[in-house]
Order: sequence, then structure tokens, then C-alpha cells
Amino acid sequence: MLHRLTLRVLPRLTLAVTEEQVRKRKRLVMLVPGLVAFAVYRLVKRADSLSNPLLLLALSGLISTVTALWAYKVGRGTSVAILWKEDGARLLGWLTGWIGFLYGAQLSLMVLALLKILVGYDYLLHPDGPAMMAIIIACTSVARDAFEIGHVRRLQRDGQSVLTFPDGAALRALVREQPGVLGRWTLLAGLGGALLAVTLSGLGETGRMLPVQFVAISLLAGSVALPAYLSGQQRPGGWGAAFGSLGWLEIFRFWWWPGLAFSATYYLVLAGAVAFLLRPEHMSGLVHGSIGLLVAGIMALYGYYLGFRRALEDRIHQQVPTSLLRCPFVFGILSKSGAAPTDGTVPPVGVALGGSGRQN
Repeated sequence: MLHRLTLRVLPRLTLAVTEEQVRKRKRLVMLVPGLVAFAVYRLVKRADSLSNPLLLLALSGLISTVTALWAYKVGRGTSVAILWKEDGARLLGWLTGWIGFLYGAQLSLMVLALLKILVGYDYLLHPDGPAMMAIIIACTSVARDAFEIGHVRRLQRDGQSVLTFPDGAALRALVREQPGVLGRWTLLAGLGGALLAVTLSGLGETGRMLPVQFVAISLLAGSVALPAYLSGQQRPGGWGAAFGSLGWLEIFRFWWWPGLAFSATYYLVLAGAVAFLLRPEHMSGLVHGSIGLLVAGIMALYGYYLGFRRALEDRIHQQVPTSLLRCPFVFGILSKSGAAPTDGTVPPVGVALGGSGRQN
């Protein structure tokens, strides 16, 4: 779900995919696959009750795969043949395989676990309702994200600066550049999550209950994501100084979303995978500890990465002050480089100073 975090945490991407016209088209794009997914569910249900979780996830993944390609094509505003020629097999393979099949299956597990943990509506006992919701919600969410990614890719192909394309390439580059600091954040956060989960499990039956583990691990992982995010920005004085300079409202907003929201999402996906695919009679402390380790570790890793990219984009996309543009000498340089504004807008510093426009 890193692509979703990237699209919503980095301001330039957020603004690009939340313009009013884009949002109107996105609603339609989400509606159509949702109706198709419901129709497919009704047809399959006549032949099978979808009580087998593997069959349900396979069906959800296949529908989401087709949905991802279609929604991406709509967002790009071109044909599949041109997509194959311009974007290549690697990008389309990532889109259909990860954003389509795997992401769709993850979202289905999240829905099933959410119904089981918070509502007590167990898919294994009552498959019809949860199966329908798992397929439709996964399909519409995939359509939304694939459309947004296609829109961002279209902007990129049109020559607009897209510093962080949400395909994970920038994260892999950061891991190669800063393996030590990323490893420390991920390991320490993961160990903290595992320790909390195992400790709660040792308190008795209540501590091993999924709702208790869900709340505790989500709170810890969401809280860890905030200092990791601030550390990734690499401000003077470290994340502690950055924390002190922020207002409580801003801190709460990031802690709540994406910190707590995505921590809960990852927990539900992992708990759903264990509950519905492995089906243990009782979740041991080791299982709870493994889930806590993964959730907290992932949130710390992604938090640091997003903070690093946010700081990088803020530096590169700084604006040239209007007062500086009034200087004939500076404006003459910009005019010769083709970066001078002709519509009253202010160009980014990276463009104004002859930036390479490199996209990662």
C-alpha cells in the first residue's frame, strides 16, 4: 500500500489527483467496476458459495487485475497498445500484478478481518455477505488507485515534473543509499511491536484477543511512524527538534492519518491472512509477535521514506520569490532558459535554475 501513502502524503501528488475534474472522473471510474464486480459475484455465487477463502481471494484478485488495467488506461487517457509501447511491460506488470491482483487480495483480507474483529461477522461462518463486500470494496479501491496512478503517469508523459512516481523505485533507491538508518528504524520499531504483542499475549486470554491486539499494535505502529517521518526529513537537530517545532494539531493529523489508519490496515491484512488462510485454533504469542513486528517495522520504514521524499520535494520545488522575479537581470536569465512565467505564475526553483527535471 506504499503507492497509496505516496499519493496522499506527498503534496504535489495529492494536489494532482484531487483536482475537482479529476475527482469527478474518479467517481465514475469507481462506480463502473463496482457494479461489474457485483454482477460477477452474483454469477459465481450460483455455481459456488465462495466459502473457500483461496477461491474468494483468487476471484477478487482477477477482477482487480482487469480493473487496474482499465482504470489506469482511463487515467492515462490512451489505448492499451500505446500503454504497452510507452510504459513498457515492467510498469504494466507492476500495475496489474501488484496494484491489481495482490493489492486486491490484500484489501479483501482487510475487509474480512475488519468484519470479524470489529463487528463479529465471521466469513467462515457466514460467507455470502463478507465475500460480496470483500470483492466490491477491493475492486472499487483498486480502480481509484489505478486511475490516480494513470493520471500521474499522464502528467509525467506530458512533461510535468513528477519527482516521486508511486511505484516504489524511490524506496528501493533509498534502501541502497541509507541501509543503516533504515535498518535501525525498521528493526527497533519491529522489535517494539513484537515485544508489545508478546507481552499482551502473556497476560492471558484477554491479551490474546484480536480486538485488544489490533488496538494496541495499531496505536504503537501509528505512533512510531511519526518520529520516523520526521527523522526522514533530516532537519537540523534531529526528529526531536522537528517534533518540538510542530503544532499539536499537525502532529495529531499525521498520527491519525496516515499513521494510525495505515497501521490498522496492515494489521487487518496480516491478521486476516492468518485467520482465514492458516486457520489456527488459537493464535499463539509467536503469531501475535510476528504480526506486531511486521506492522510496526513496515510503518517505520515507510514513515522514514515518506519524510525523506517530502523534504526532497520541498527543496526541489521551492518557489522563486516574486520580488526576485522583478529583477530584470534574473528575469532575463529565466527568459533565455525558457523558464520565465508568461501567465503570472511563479516557476519552481529547480526549473528556474536549469534543473535536470530528473524523475525517480
